[in-house]
Amino acid sequence: MIKITEQPSKYRHLEKMTIQEITSYINKEDKKVALAVQKSLPQLNKLITAIVSKLKADGRMFYLGAGSGGRLSVLDAIELPTTYGIPKGMVNVILAGGIDHLIEAREEMEDDINEGWQKLTEQAISDRDIVVGISASGTTPFVLESLKRCRENNITTACIVSNPGSPIASQADFPVEVITGPEFVSGSTRMKCGTAQKMIFDIISTTTMIQLGRIEDNRMVNVKLINDKIIDRGVRILMDKTEVKDYDDAKNLLLKHGSVKNALDVLSIKES
Repeated sequence: MIKITEQPSKYRHLEKMTIQEITSYINKEDKKVALAVQKSLPQLNKLITAIVSKLKADGRMFYLGAGSGGRLSVLDAIELPTTYGIPKGMVNVILAGGIDHLIEAREEMEDDINEGWQKLTEQAISDRDIVVGISASGTTPFVLESLKRCRENNITTACIVSNPGSPIASQADFPVEVITGPEFVSGSTRMKCGTAQKMIFDIISTTTMIQLGRIEDNRMVNVKLINDKIIDRGVRILMDKTEVKDYDDAKNLLLKHGSVKNALDVLSIKES
């Protein structure tokens, strides 16, 4: 395989550039990311279909990663229970070195070939679940060996990689290859690769939650009421979607029933 992610930058002598030149060139490279993601949409659509199918059947999704990609998947997964009201444990992350060490760049752990599978077995992984490996290079041992063990145990596998024809993609039932090209700083895959990964996580989680019925129209009606900002948002959604136009009345109704969805369902029953 060709490691495009390790190819030299198209830009030379960065240290001699002005601030204006550096930011302009980085922005120029970043513009390529959305187009690369667009090319991967057919693969991504197949993956999301598989994820939705697993979750509808009470299975779970596990992101499995190291480095920047793994850490970005943590940021996506931790927001889902609040934003969409899903139970904790539906979407999970197995991070090399452990989520407890999220703010430590424990890059040496990506070479551990046993930790990933060990943590998956501790979570009672089964063929009802799906495991999505994340690796810009497509060769990370932590991810590669874990996906191999998954396949040996008939567990559905997927991956998000940034090089074509990688070993990790060969171990994925649903490979997603998003080829963003050489980085502005050679090999710094926290840049375009990381941006592409963040975009893909957003697409996967948002599309999946919509397909699971966690959104109505374009509103997060299952959002957990954890602070004043979200309560205010819920009140305004309720006022917008019902005949309740008094703010305090809508707020009392929302807090009584615990979510916009529950309040809407109660009102719908009363109206019928």
